[in-house]
Amino acid sequence: MQGDDRDQRIAELEAENERLRRIRDALIVRVESGSSHKPEPYAAFEHSVVLAEQVRERTEALNQAMEELKGSNKALNRAREEAETTRQRLSDAIESIADGFVLFDHQHRLIQSNSRFRSYWRHAGANPPEPGTAIVDMKQQAITCGLIVEEHSHPDSEGVVFLLSNQRWVQMTERPTREGGLVVLYSDITDVKNSEMARRIKALEESERWIRVVTDHVPALIAYVGADLTIQFCNKVYESWYGRRGESPLGKHLQDIHSPEFYQRLMPQILEVLDGHNVTFEFEETGELGEERYMLRSYVPNFDEQGDIIGFFVLIRDITERRKTALALEQAYDHLERRVKERTAALTGLNNQLRQEIGERAAVEARLRDAKLEAERANLSKTKFLAAVSHDLLQPLNAARLFTSALQEQSFGPKAEGLVKSVSTSLDDVENLLGTLVDISKLDAGVIKPDVTAFDLRDLLNNIAREFRQMAVAGGLRLDFVPSSAVVESDSQLLARILRNFLTNAIRYTGRGRILLGCRRQRDHVLLQVWDTGPGIPEDKLSEIFQEFKRIRPEGAPADKGLGLGLAIVDKISRMLGHEVTVSSIEGRGSVFSVRVPLGKLAPKRPGSDDLRQPSVDHGMGGARVWVIDNDHSICEGMQTLLEGWDCQVITAVSLADLERQLDPAESPVDVILADYHLDNDETGVNVVATINDRRRDPAPVVMITANYTNELKQHIRGLGHVLMNKPVKPLKLRSTLNHLIRCGGRIQP
Repeated sequence: MQGDDRDQRIAELEAENERLRRIRDALIVRVESGSSHKPEPYAAFEHSVVLAEQVRERTEALNQAMEELKGSNKALNRAREEAETTRQRLSDAIESIADGFVLFDHQHRLIQSNSRFRSYWRHAGANPPEPGTAIVDMKQQAITCGLIVEEHSHPDSEGVVFLLSNQRWVQMTERPTREGGLVVLYSDITDVKNSEMARRIKALEESERWIRVVTDHVPALIAYVGADLTIQFCNKVYESWYGRRGESPLGKHLQDIHSPEFYQRLMPQILEVLDGHNVTFEFEETGELGEERYMLRSYVPNFDEQGDIIGFFVLIRDITERRKTALALEQAYDHLERRVKERTAALTGLNNQLRQEIGERAAVEARLRDAKLEAERANLSKTKFLAAVSHDLLQPLNAARLFTSALQEQSFGPKAEGLVKSVSTSLDDVENLLGTLVDISKLDAGVIKPDVTAFDLRDLLNNIAREFRQMAVAGGLRLDFVPSSAVVESDSQLLARILRNFLTNAIRYTGRGRILLGCRRQRDHVLLQVWDTGPGIPEDKLSEIFQEFKRIRPEGAPADKGLGLGLAIVDKISRMLGHEVTVSSIEGRGSVFSVRVPLGKLAPKRPGSDDLRQPSVDHGMGGARVWVIDNDHSICEGMQTLLEGWDCQVITAVSLADLERQLDPAESPVDVILADYHLDNDETGVNVVATINDRRRDPAPVVMITANYTNELKQHIRGLGHVLMNKPVKPLKLRSTLNHLIRCGGRIQP
């Protein structure tokens, strides 16, 4: 606009200059042609002087206008140079942008673009759009020439993302101008996309690694076979059995890892599972070294989202020893029936129990197959798979623990008592290994959520000290305990897990001496500590002990049955709770493990909360009336055996209807109800005990037993006023809980 004003001003000056020039010429002509008028000489002279003065004034005005015109021309030239410089700088700035730049006018037609934007078109073998091209036509042209391969948009993201023909990803960002135009930037985000893809691949690899860790510890052959009958996944046990001549079976066709005769025997079952049916069957099989084994095979089909079968899961268990055991029992039964009638009856009972266990295992295997199929449909979720496996495995493990605990309280002679103790120790090892694997998986997946409340440390520390004092004595150690009544803010169960892992490590690695459990107050925190007189830890290993599968075993120490996950779990729990964990150690003298917990304040007690109902049993467990409700017959039988050994009067039932057939729940006396949370027919123990207590004048105290470790269930049970115990049940803890419930009239003190 400033340039147009200057041009107009110059035109006006030039017109004025031309007018003055015409006036001057007319005056000169008039003077020169004045003789025709014949003026008086003096008048003519006077008139000429006036004219000369006017000409001089006009000439000066003209010269001044010419000077102004020259100045305006110079200013105009400078303005043009500045405009050209500004335009060039703008072009240079646009060219310096690393992103593709496009400028549209208020009609959304192309005005200008940089070379980076034009290079996209040249890579696609197309000519860049010319100025004046509409934005809609430009996008259609990009799709037609193949410049845009994919287009992605999301309401939460800024701009649209395109995959170009040169396999680069760009993100389009639009910004309006003040004149109603549009500025569009095309940013290259290929590195961001590649990084995101790398993170996803790493997460999948980590998930697969955990699944492999779990499956490699399962004593069964596990594999996944695709629809083309090639093996796409297998665990170490499967690979060891079918890895002919040291070659892995992964990626091979079933026909290549089996003999032709055995493959033909498998074909009917393979065709049946590919038809969508679960298949379970037994085959005798010969190994690479010629050994004969009996295998129980289970095939489970895998369906995709459209319902098509894309493969099937393979679970193979070696039942050779089971068959040999069954055969040996049968032969022993035949030979000893006439000689020892009592022994025959015992063997018959054992055989029936074994058959019942086989049936239970078959049911567990069926649940495992269903759980595994569900996990595959949920994209092989590691956490759900481990939760399902742990729940089903804890059922028979819980029953076995109850039976062994009842046997330990009987007298069978030194040899039999040693065998029972060995079985109990093995069950402890299985429980610890399984619980550790499940806990570390849940912690990694974020399934466990802390329930932070204020509570008194008194009962927590007393129970832990009482629990581990017997373990220390059994190991030839002395466990000293300094009680504390401090109130802290934490999750009581997770904090107890940290202390138990500290004490387990201390007992495991301390050969002789003593262990100390106690607290130290520090302003607004409490330092819970476990001291030991063990061999100590080298200073350069102090950071490694909290890593997964890391165990620091002193030279000459016995082999450790653990997985090296105890302190790794401590590290994850402490990070979740925000509690600082420290360790200091002196080689040859011992170690001290500490966890720092903030102090808390108990909420005021509700009026009447200390009023306790008089218990119906006055002397410990003697004669306590206990009802056991569990859908597993073996657990009912084991619990009855254990409780009767504690001088309890026990009634067992698999459901409410079964209990009603034996007694009247509304009127029959009872001191405690032990109920499993998961019952048959979608029934829960919570609903059953609620129905029973609704009918009774005085509600009976309840202990709810479950393999579900979720915080939601814990809060639900706590809100109902019941006691929650997780499977497998520890007999010592169960007995302590029952004693407390009976003595306190059905309440567990906080």
